[in-house]
Amino acid sequence: MTWLITGGAGYIGAHVVRAMLDAGERAVVYDDLSTGIAERVPDGVPLVVGSTLDGERLGRVIRDHGITGVVHLAAKKQVGESVELPLHYYRENVEGLRVLLEAVTAAQVRSFVFSSSAAVYGMPDVDLVTEETPCLPMSPYGETKLAGEWLVRATGRATGLSTASLRYFNVAGAATPELADTGVFNLVPMVFEKLTDNAPPRVFGADYPTPDGTCVRDYIHVVDLAEAHVATARRLSAVPGTDLTLNIGRGEGVSVREMIDRINTLTGHALPPEVVDRRPGDPARVVASADRIAAELGWKARYGVDDMISSAWAGWTSNHPVE
Repeated sequence: MTWLITGGAGYIGAHVVRAMLDAGERAVVYDDLSTGIAERVPDGVPLVVGSTLDGERLGRVIRDHGITGVVHLAAKKQVGESVELPLHYYRENVEGLRVLLEAVTAAQVRSFVFSSSAAVYGMPDVDLVTEETPCLPMSPYGETKLAGEWLVRATGRATGLSTASLRYFNVAGAATPELADTGVFNLVPMVFEKLTDNAPPRVFGADYPTPDGTCVRDYIHVVDLAEAHVATARRLSAVPGTDLTLNIGRGEGVSVREMIDRINTLTGHALPPEVVDRRPGDPARVVASADRIAAELGWKARYGVDDMISSAWAGWTSNHPVE
């Protein structure tokens, strides 16, 4: 099959492209390069620069490259920014998806994998979040991902398009240093940035109802996440009419304080964290149940937290050499 991977020049997207190629699939990358990096796209993989709001260009790419399936990762994804710019997020994430689905169904593409997020759950008051846990997103970003799931599912039911929505938990790590996350929006790179500046990492609140008072999260290696996309894509192409919603996590919680301690140890630092005020909307604990994806696809995460930290640090130091 030939898969169109929107956002394929991004951090996660580039890993999905590599995993697809390693699995013997063909890939075409479609990316507006607003945050993606063209050099991440492997040699021999076509890169088309464009917006998902451009239906004419999308239709042409799908026809010209004989696209048979789509993995849709392109989106705006910063929670705080989405609160400040909700109209922008709805336009890019929901309208962009609608335009893409219109092009996909017009061309009779049969498989569609949608990049969703654990942000659809909001602040779940459960030990393990299952796919049946009520979705109560707390930001426009989370709302756009939930609306995207609805749109994808409805389109599949109406047209026979095989669909899957993958709800990512906290993604970290890198396959190689050049594919590392260059943004500083998630815990691991935020800690790296502080350590590089010889400043204490920050903990946003230490009075949560958790064993050490800090938030607990489920971390997933980006390589495992990419392999989950391959397994999902193959299911959709093999079983017409598939409709899946799957958590992508490890099912193991790690607190912010534990994560910082492990980062300090693995990077050779010893800076104790500084506790600051809570951030509005941070749930105490969000940990995935990964039982459904194991049952449906036989997929299970292979990498642990130390692998994520070590590989992410190699990428960080490559992009931020000490002067």
